Amino acid sequence: MGMYPEIDDKLLSLEEAVGRFIKNGSQIAIGGFTVTRNPMALAYEIVRQGIKDIHLVCHSHGQALDILIGAGCVSRLEIAYGGNGRYAPTCIRFKKAIQRGEIQFEDYSNYQMSLRFFAGSLGIPFIPTKSGLGSDLIDIEGFLPEIRKEEKVASKKYVVTQNPFNGEDDKVLLLPALNPDVAIMHAQYVGEDGTVRIKGLTFADMEQAKSADVVIVTCEEIVPRSFIRLDPDQNSLPPFFVDAIVKVPYGAHPTAVYTYYDYDPKHLNLYKKVAEDDKAFKVYLDEWVYGVRSHQEYLEKVGNTALFQIKANPILGYAVGLDRK
Repeated sequence: MGMYPEIDDKLLSLEEAVGRFIKNGSQIAIGGFTVTRNPMALAYEIVRQGIKDIHLVCHSHGQALDILIGAGCVSRLEIAYGGNGRYAPTCIRFKKAIQRGEIQFEDYSNYQMSLRFFAGSLGIPFIPTKSGLGSDLIDIEGFLPEIRKEEKVASKKYVVTQNPFNGEDDKVLLLPALNPDVAIMHAQYVGEDGTVRIKGLTFADMEQAKSADVVIVTCEEIVPRSFIRLDPDQNSLPPFFVDAIVKVPYGAHPTAVYTYYDYDPKHLNLYKKVAEDDKAFKVYLDEWVYGVRSHQEYLEKVGNTALFQIKANPILGYAVGLDRK
């Protein structure tokens, strides 16, 4: 019996979590947003294990998305937006992959992707909206007809139909639900009973988790039941939703985790430079992903000085005085 008997069977290493639940061809929903709370340690491990042909689905994303695409793990993508803020208004390897035709790609709006996960979380096959009517989003499709015959791919991007409750000409857009094989996310806390608490914005993480068959959560800390029961309205997911828990402090680096650490400007600037060049990017992967044997070794490579510089003020939630240029 370990330290946390209630979740001992769910407590896994990064290697175990990826090896057990993520396979070639898996449809994966990835949590976080641009340079905030990306499950980077999991993304790196997916790359190290050589997982291929991933069908990635997310409302919007950033660094982890770019790493997975750049490393050749992703063959299919459904997304609204991919960017790293000031460091890459459009994610660099993502952009190159689209321009080169290296991945199959379908785009929706942020709201539409959120609705699709919401529909999946409710267990309904589609969801109506007015959002997108009159836009190019419903005029242009990325997936070819033969792709739409495959499992986990919607047979149509959308359906425009008449509102059945209104006799007048009142069009609505029906969006297909998403039910990914696996949802991965990073949280600040997991309780010793398995309850997940995300501080700050949760983006579409909760809907993604509730719509997925399997949920993997990496976290900064595993905390006592007495702590997780304080302010229960702050908790995000109950234990029965979670299939695997991995404790990985700084598991979102170089992206930010509210109240723990800020994003790492130096590393994101380094990435911005190398991601533009294929050879330099390969060297980056060899050095920062394939070349480290564990997350602890990765943190040692980042260095204590760099980690100290991005340490967040626990009250404000971000690093005060951090040079973000």
